[in-house]
Amino acid sequence: MAGRVCRLLLRLLGWQVVLVPPPSAKTVIIGYPHTSNWDFPVAMLWRCATGFPLFWVAKREMFANPLGGLFRRWGGIPLDRGRPEGFVEQVCAEFGRRAVFHLAIAPEGTRRHTDHWKSGFYRIAVAAQVPLGLGFLDWGRRQLGIGAWIALSGDRDTDLARIRAFYADKRGCRPQQAGDIRFRD
Repeated sequence: MAGRVCRLLLRLLGWQVVLVPPPSAKTVIIGYPHTSNWDFPVAMLWRCATGFPLFWVAKREMFANPLGGLFRRWGGIPLDRGRPEGFVEQVCAEFGRRAVFHLAIAPEGTRRHTDHWKSGFYRIAVAAQVPLGLGFLDWGRRQLGIGAWIALSGDRDTDLARIRAFYADKRGCRPQQAGDIRFRD
C-alpha cells in the first residue's frame, strides 16, 4: 500500500521512476547530483515506491533529532565525518555480514559545490568487489533512480570517464552546486 501511495505521489509531482535491476545482491550506488535538501525526500519516495532495499550514508547529525529512529528504519547509516578513518573497512565488513546490501552514497559529500568527489564510494566498491550503481535525480527531466550499473576496473581515470559520460546530461535542482566529477589529486 505504501509503495502505491509513493508511486502516486511521485507521479503527481511529475517524477518518472527509473530502476535498472541490480546485477548482484550487493552493490554500491552513487547519488548524483546532490544539490538540494529536496533530494532526500524525493529519494525516499523512490525507495518506497520501488521497494528497493537501499541503505544510505548521511552525516551523524542528521540522526540526532526526533526523526533519527525513522531515518534508521528507512536504511540510514550515520557517519561521523570528523572521524573518516576506518569507514571503508567498516562498510566492507557490512558487505561480508549481509546477504543483500545496496549502499547509496552521495559522492560529493555535501549539497554545496565542491571541486572534487570524495573517493570513499570508489574504494568501497573496489575493495568489496561489487558493481557500482549510477543513481541520479535529474530535476531537468524529472527522472530519478538507478540508470546503469558498471563494474569498476580499478583504473580511476577510466572509471571516472565512464561515470562522467553517464551524468553529462543530468541536472540537479541547483545545477551550479553540482560538484566536479573528479577525485582530489
